[in-house]
Amino acid sequence: MAIPIKICGLSTVEAVEAAVEGGAAYVGFVFFAPSPRAVRPDMLAALCAPVPAGVTRVGLFVDASFDEIAAVVATGCLDMLQLHGSETPGMVAQIKERFGLPVMKAIAIASIDDIATARLYEITADRLLFDAKPPVGATRPGGNALAFDWALIAGQDWLLPWMLAGGINAANLAEAVATSGATAVDVSSGVEDEPGLKNPEKIKQLLALAKTL
Repeated sequence: MAIPIKICGLSTVEAVEAAVEGGAAYVGFVFFAPSPRAVRPDMLAALCAPVPAGVTRVGLFVDASFDEIAAVVATGCLDMLQLHGSETPGMVAQIKERFGLPVMKAIAIASIDDIATARLYEITADRLLFDAKPPVGATRPGGNALAFDWALIAGQDWLLPWMLAGGINAANLAEAVATSGATAVDVSSGVEDEPGLKNPEKIKQLLALAKTL
């Protein structure tokens, strides 16, 4: 069974094309200025031009204001919002109602206590994403090439579909899926030569591997 993959942090047309050609189920665009993968709303139309119907276009936000989200949603290029900050379950509900798009909430996992936190979002989000907690002093909540203990989420029953993120690449994709039980995976740093610089060949390699799992 092929594992659906989200390639996140895309910032060039070439990288988007590689993701689409490789069979990515989701393509992600970061709207968080401190990230080396950040793009602007006025770039989105060109970046999404190669994306066919059926591939979900995701906009990633970190504790963004309604105005900041609205500027991106207004382009008409997004199918889903990803909230990767400290947004509360109530804020998730407000954002869903305000913009009329499904919301994926990222949860940082480091211990079993974080599983309980994730449960709080099962009522208001449409999908969950489990990522590693950022290191102390990090300037961004994700995309840090760090993995967490995948066994922490193994065997858990969730009310929502979920996606695994955090330090996943072609070398550990199979282990990550087997250990966690993930049925969808998000990859960003694992297909880069350096933070923010996607490698089209690495994207295609990982997506080809995902089709064999």
